[in-house]
Amino acid sequence: MRIWILLAAGIALLSPAAATAEADDERIARITGLPTEIQNGVVRVSVARSDLHAEVDGVAMAPFQGFTSWAAFQRVGDRTMLMGDIVATEREADAALGAAIESGLEVTALHNHFFFEKPRVFFLHVAGMGSVEQLASGVKATLDAVKAAGQAAHQDGFGGPVVPSPSRLEPAALDTILGLHGVSKDGMVKFVVGRSAQMHGTAVGAAMGVNTWAAFSGAPEAAVVDGDFAMLEPELQAVLKALHRGGIHVVAIHNHMTGEEPRFIFLHYWGRGSATELARVLKTALDTQGP
Repeated sequence: MRIWILLAAGIALLSPAAATAEADDERIARITGLPTEIQNGVVRVSVARSDLHAEVDGVAMAPFQGFTSWAAFQRVGDRTMLMGDIVATEREADAALGAAIESGLEVTALHNHFFFEKPRVFFLHVAGMGSVEQLASGVKATLDAVKAAGQAAHQDGFGGPVVPSPSRLEPAALDTILGLHGVSKDGMVKFVVGRSAQMHGTAVGAAMGVNTWAAFSGAPEAAVVDGDFAMLEPELQAVLKALHRGGIHVVAIHNHMTGEEPRFIFLHYWGRGSATELARVLKTALDTQGP
């Protein structure tokens, strides 16, 4: 009798978690339109990218070998936590990042997992904390954006005005917008904003690579800007949103260091258009950061 009582008590303790997982499973499947599986109370959906016909170093790769998009949902109290990884080609990655941001997901990394792969593939890592409906809808929107971009007419670039060469930019107008002093060379202008960190008990800054920078080239009416934002972890999402909504493309999000205090995330970007408009977008992004 005592054994049955203990078993019944154990079942009673497990039942709420099991019921929650099952309820979430049904909603996630309905919203995403994908089959689900439950692993230890975590609900997962996945999309095998068999359409890529991927090769790495001349070897044909199956989705099982790392070419599968996935998202995992786990209950935390009365909210749900999301983690996921979206497989996207070079043509699809920008659309996926935009959809994730606009649907309220956090984008936590964008980088490669392979060398010598065909086609070129990137991995967009997403996260979030909220309701099942909001997070599952965000995952669906991101996956739908990948599919739509993959089916769109082929493009070999982001588009934008033809940028003249050689460059003929002057720093004055950009200095005024950014509130910084740029360095000019051969008609190009570069700005560097140092940040501070500690590495192995030693203070490091801009000269050691802890910096945000922007390099402008081209002409005032048709320019490109490329660069890197150094961000504390809490600053990442605001910088991402400012750049994306201003039309500047984020092309990588990753770390450059390990063991630094505080921890810094680095974001690489590319923009094309009027030099002053590009500078205004960068200024908006810079203003979201602390000192």
